[in-house]
Amino acid sequence: MSSVPASSYPRLVGDIGGTNARFATLAAPGAPLRNVLTVACADFPSLGDAIEHYLVTTGAPRPRWAAIGIATAVVSDEVRMTNHHWSFSIVQLKARLGLAHLQVINDFTALAMALPGLAADELERVGGGHAESGSAITLLGAGTGLGVSGLMPCRDGYVPITGEGGHVTLAAATAREAAVIAILAEQFPHVSAERVLSGPGLSHLHMALAQLDGRTPERLRPEVISGRGVDGSSAECTATLDVFCAMLGTVAANLALVLGSRGGVYIGGGIVPQLGRYFAQSPFRARFEQKGRFSQYLANIPTFVIRAPYPGLTGAARFLDNDALFSVSAATADAQADTSMAAGLSTRHTITTEIISTPA
Repeated sequence: MSSVPASSYPRLVGDIGGTNARFATLAAPGAPLRNVLTVACADFPSLGDAIEHYLVTTGAPRPRWAAIGIATAVVSDEVRMTNHHWSFSIVQLKARLGLAHLQVINDFTALAMALPGLAADELERVGGGHAESGSAITLLGAGTGLGVSGLMPCRDGYVPITGEGGHVTLAAATAREAAVIAILAEQFPHVSAERVLSGPGLSHLHMALAQLDGRTPERLRPEVISGRGVDGSSAECTATLDVFCAMLGTVAANLALVLGSRGGVYIGGGIVPQLGRYFAQSPFRARFEQKGRFSQYLANIPTFVIRAPYPGLTGAARFLDNDALFSVSAATADAQADTSMAAGLSTRHTITTEIISTPA
């Protein structure tokens, strides 16, 4: 395997959600994350300003390479966040920061890259059998939005999936859920999974359930709903969490069936990891397995809550490692091609990125 070029350090990695932005630096190959800092996105007019603040505040060295995982679809040079006002040009951000190399990817693509390296104590298992080596893996997580990704098996490892699965149409599994979706359809032209399975969605769900039950809706922040629901101080908030977790189970099971995720389903984001023991006792797992003829298929698939502190940053760092190895391989192949051409030979070269290793 080609070595990672030292000239690509120091490196900056970022994990940008709709509410918070996390940054860290890496000083050398194999070095741990340093200068980790979390800031509120609302405190800065742009991503570039947030990064400059981070560098000044922490005293971190100016990076040569950077990778940013961000909560939106990245399909061109112009990036616009789904649940925040930040927008920017990748080319212009690279120039502003004086970077030699910049990768901007979806935040859950970055998180998927971290899965193979997670330790056992960074995961909480919630039901199911044993993860099947060499099988697809599903990743989803509710925060300011609903992120979805996964890993697909490829040769001796996996490649990450980039998509916007949080915006699929939300399906009901009960008459009560269908009634909730009907209420939300009066407010939104498209009731996506994210409209319920997110922080703002938790508030939408709480209001809809109150309307459905003939109660005066109380506008509560999502953290208040989850807090009261977990500690049992509000029966209405607990009921909201129950429906939330059940519908999350429906979406997770749908994704597992689509991908054939016998390698497991991993749950990240800002909401579920904060629910503690409640989540394991919630309707999530029962709903996950409630798929008629494929109930047993799903019963064998383990589900895990990610409890690592900064997995998005770790995944972004791993993405940069792959980029570096690809760059070295490409340079080597180009040199070989030049040699072959000089010798009057016709040579075809296939260049591939490193495939991430199989999770333990």
